[in-house]
Amino acid sequence: MEKKPISRAGFDALLKELKDLKEVQRPEILRVVQWARSLGDLSENADYSAAREKQRQIDKRIQYLEDIVANANVIDVDSLSGNKVLFGARVIAEDEDGNRMQCRILSDVESDGRQIISCTSPVGRALIGKCVGDSCIVRLPSGEKEFEIIEVKFKD
Repeated sequence: MEKKPISRAGFDALLKELKDLKEVQRPEILRVVQWARSLGDLSENADYSAAREKQRQIDKRIQYLEDIVANANVIDVDSLSGNKVLFGARVIAEDEDGNRMQCRILSDVESDGRQIISCTSPVGRALIGKCVGDSCIVRLPSGEKEFEIIEVKFKD
């Protein structure tokens, strides 16, 4: 499977969440499942059904996070510099109407869709590789939009 880029901070956050799920949340829900099972008839036991559903959700999240961690290409974005848009860059771009967009380009799991955009999103793919002063066309559901790169930086 292809390694996917992720920032060190994003990777560390995933590891922290994974540890919490495995060491705190999952053992706790297993105790709840065991307690609910001890109440008797499982076919009409709402506590048991709810606890098992929560356990399934936790197990799915653990599997999802383990897959991401196993296929992560951790990038130290603090060591990057230059005026070319790369993974981890903070970008200011302006559209043809003069509207400015400020964003940071990170991984899918770190993206919030507003100020942190995915490197695989239409905007992220259009910006990556461009330099200050370059223009790029982004294909959006509402149509194509042209942006000019105003600023690229990697540190706050």
